[in-house]
Amino acid sequence: MSSVLSRAVLHHFRLKKKWKWHNASITIRRTITSSPSPTGLYGFPHLKSPIGFQTFVDEAILRSGELVSYIKTMPAAGEIIRAMDEISDTVCSVIDSAELCRHTHPNREYVEEANKASMKMHEYLHYLNTNLDLYDAVKKAEQESHMLSEEAQRGVRNLRFDFERGGIHLCPENLDQVNTQNIEISQLCREYNENIATYPGYVDIYPSSRIPKNLHYLVKPIYRSESITKDVSGSKDTPKEKGFRIKTDPKTLASVLQLSSDDEVRKMVYIRGNSVPHANVDVLKRLISARHKLAQVMGCNSYAEFAVKPNMASSPTVVMSFLLEMSNVVRAKAKEELKLVTKFMRENCGQSDGYLRPWDEAYYMTMMKSSTYKLDSSVAASYFSLSNCIEGLKALVQSLFGATFYSIPLAPGESWDPQVLKMSLHHPEEGDLGYLYLDLYSRKGKYPGCAHFAIKGGRRISQTEYQLPVVALICNFSGSRNPSAVRLNHLEVETLFHEFGHALHSLLSRTEYQHFSGTRVVLDFAEIPSNLFEYYAWDYRVLRTFARHHSTGEEIPQKLVEAMQGAREMFAATDLQRQIYYALVDQTLFGERTFPLEDYSSIVAELKRKHTNCEHVEGTHWETRFSHLLNYGAGYYSYLYAKCFAAAIWKNLCQEDPLSLTTGHALRTKFLQHGGAREPSALLNDLVGDGIYSHCDGGIIPDISSLCDEMKL
Repeated sequence: MSSVLSRAVLHHFRLKKKWKWHNASITIRRTITSSPSPTGLYGFPHLKSPIGFQTFVDEAILRSGELVSYIKTMPAAGEIIRAMDEISDTVCSVIDSAELCRHTHPNREYVEEANKASMKMHEYLHYLNTNLDLYDAVKKAEQESHMLSEEAQRGVRNLRFDFERGGIHLCPENLDQVNTQNIEISQLCREYNENIATYPGYVDIYPSSRIPKNLHYLVKPIYRSESITKDVSGSKDTPKEKGFRIKTDPKTLASVLQLSSDDEVRKMVYIRGNSVPHANVDVLKRLISARHKLAQVMGCNSYAEFAVKPNMASSPTVVMSFLLEMSNVVRAKAKEELKLVTKFMRENCGQSDGYLRPWDEAYYMTMMKSSTYKLDSSVAASYFSLSNCIEGLKALVQSLFGATFYSIPLAPGESWDPQVLKMSLHHPEEGDLGYLYLDLYSRKGKYPGCAHFAIKGGRRISQTEYQLPVVALICNFSGSRNPSAVRLNHLEVETLFHEFGHALHSLLSRTEYQHFSGTRVVLDFAEIPSNLFEYYAWDYRVLRTFARHHSTGEEIPQKLVEAMQGAREMFAATDLQRQIYYALVDQTLFGERTFPLEDYSSIVAELKRKHTNCEHVEGTHWETRFSHLLNYGAGYYSYLYAKCFAAAIWKNLCQEDPLSLTTGHALRTKFLQHGGAREPSALLNDLVGDGIYSHCDGGIIPDISSLCDEMKL
């Protein structure tokens, strides 16, 4: 999943002084210089040292204060929206850079100062979000917006809506309640995540021979005294028995469930891994309650209603209609897949009357894929060195958009790790389009997943100047820090392409206002580009352009790619069913309160029994470390929306010739360059045409036929 800092840093305002429009040829202002002269972190001069975050914050608040004072004079509508956009740009430059720093910087001083800066700027955001003068100015601009461009009109509407989602239009008593609930929600989310990090759980396994060698890198050796009968020599030495401690964090848990042949080990690890941290049972209960109270103060029946209202879906009714339809469509195929893997287990693993338990699924599915398609993950990985994959991304951009990624030197002080790369996306006619940092290797203390971080959004400064977008793509690939020596498994390749889709959305965006730049879009639209670019990681026509054997240089064989594709499709319905179930849990927990809060775990179990073919193991509660419930509260369905839309775009636009400039031109001009500046439904309709979605109860539901055809449902 991507880390997109958009509406989560609520109400991204942004502004600029006086804007004189000159009739001259367009020039591009480089946000980050490639000059070798010293600079600060990410090219911000203030960030030459950790303490520089304090100055960065102070100057952002000072500049924003000047703009607030200007807005209070009630200038023309166009001036108000531009001033608001510069406030947003100024504030988010600090917040976005602090967010990236605290997740990736190896220096604790930088991380601590970034945390302080983030907290102080969020306090200032609260002041902005509750500033009645700004709210009144936005309402005035909306009344006068008929003279503005379509994007400016949309910007004014969104700003007013964002203000009101913060409760500014409520009476003082209700506004206080909203603020109180938001503070509590923030604290509970932090507590939930801290519990996950602090209490990953573990299982001790004896003897050590029960753990296969290919899992030894994940486990910690332990020893215990072994009692034996005293021998005739009278020796009193007590031998030590070696075992392994398995930490049941999600990554280790997934690997053990896939690769351990010991049924009992898998069972212990599964139960433990799905039962921690127990403290989050209560935290999640309090979070559900706090969000429900917030929604009620805001005049909504549920938090799901409050959360979904701004999105394409527009209401929980629409979301549930979509999810239940998907659940019904996928049920038969998923049931058939379960029968196949159960049959395989009984015929090939000496369990003639065996019953597939939850801790068996991943192991036997992996074994069946490997057996059917003769796949060896290490063989596939030999074609995907990290350097090859980076070259593949460059080739993809060249083919689709006629643009080139150039590596450019980092100025002293600009980088946070010696292995960080910086690239400029350059078009031969348009010049530089934006800048991309690549931070691809795992290291201690770094954000553990893969994500796309915004540093600067694109926006027009004047008729002749455009602020270029700057983003960072963060991954955690293990192994050597020589990109030619790092081998990616294909899941990692797919993830890299997914995050690259987010990065392209930002880099190719050309919006007037940074409020709409790139991934600053509604939640159930944001994941469409990333899901679309996953298709490029599976298409042989694309893979053959860069996937070459690390030692022989041989192009990846088509038969190997076909085997990979076959293995991927083998349990696709089961995987999809699992995602539908997660989304149903998310919608139900934050939906209208039809169950006692103390009973939410039994609701989760009942949804599993009803919408999957998997049994619920009593005493487990996986939802207590499903952090998407925090970041995507009542919005996890967005991944499935995106999957359906991406399938339709791929089928109708890309599949026939995925690397053509014609395909790329359509993707860029009709979709990516608009960011959030146009209605998502209008963009989708322009790109694909009628039929990509349907209207339902005031919202939009994606057409599922392309995905169903692809999955043979």
